[in-house]
Amino acid sequence: MQALKRIGIDNYMLLLIGMVLAGLVLPARGMAAEILRGATFWAVALLFFLYGARLDPASVRSGLMNLRLQALTFGATYALFPVLGIALAALLGGVLGPELTLGLLFLAVLPSTVQSSIAFTSIAGGNVPAAICAASLSNLAGVGLTPLLVTRILHQEGAAVSLDAVEKIAVQILLPFVAGQLLRRWIGGFVQRHRLMTMAVDRGSILLIVYSAFGAGTVAGIWSTIPAAGLVLCFLVTALLLALAMGAMAAAGRLFRLPAPDRAVLFFCGSTKSLASGLPIATAIFPAGAVGAIVLPVMIYHMTQLLVCSAIAQRLARARG
Repeated sequence: MQALKRIGIDNYMLLLIGMVLAGLVLPARGMAAEILRGATFWAVALLFFLYGARLDPASVRSGLMNLRLQALTFGATYALFPVLGIALAALLGGVLGPELTLGLLFLAVLPSTVQSSIAFTSIAGGNVPAAICAASLSNLAGVGLTPLLVTRILHQEGAAVSLDAVEKIAVQILLPFVAGQLLRRWIGGFVQRHRLMTMAVDRGSILLIVYSAFGAGTVAGIWSTIPAAGLVLCFLVTALLLALAMGAMAAAGRLFRLPAPDRAVLFFCGSTKSLASGLPIATAIFPAGAVGAIVLPVMIYHMTQLLVCSAIAQRLARARG
């Protein structure tokens, strides 16, 4: 276990892998699957309620004043990434297959991570208030922008995102977040003092969604349609997307002559993608049987970015002394 921790693999990542395997081998069926979907829905709603209760509006205002940094980070998430995703899908979609290609495109339009990008920015000695602002704005915008961008992509295939899906996203993510902000005056201090509670809800909801998504894919027989070569290529393509994004963020930080703390924000917030936001959005937009295959690139990207960002943040921390 110590050897795994040294390369960035912790208990949470092992649990994620365990949930994938459980979904493949022992998927929930019938009434159990219905109960699981209900529990997952409310776990995600609680997660975003706690996010709203934790977010300090003063930190957001402070971060917003750094307009150039916020514009670069937002542009990386919702302009650069979609372009990279579309280019990779056009080049390699024929080999990946329709489900994994759609998953790659879905990954490209997701918001940035919240907790991970802020934590890595802090470790690297970056501008934490600006990171909080960038990550929060990215996720709030993602509630509307991600389905809109997916709609534009699916429109080319003759499909669209339904209004019911958008409504489910709003009810599950946006409304709980707003409720948390409104009640922050009374419960914010309690939530801040009990960060372990938020972490447990955060990671627990993701584990539930992963098990549910991969189990639904197993029940629908989706995995038999994905060749082994496609899975290997999926790993390689997501790693390439991460490398391109990180290279672009590092280059942009130097090009725009950002100070080192702001370069850390751009790097970690601009190159990461949120599993916590992506999975509930995927379950609202896509058919249950296809969600497992579609979110597979998101899963791979998530675990890869944690490993790479952890190593880079620790290296920057050592260099800072």
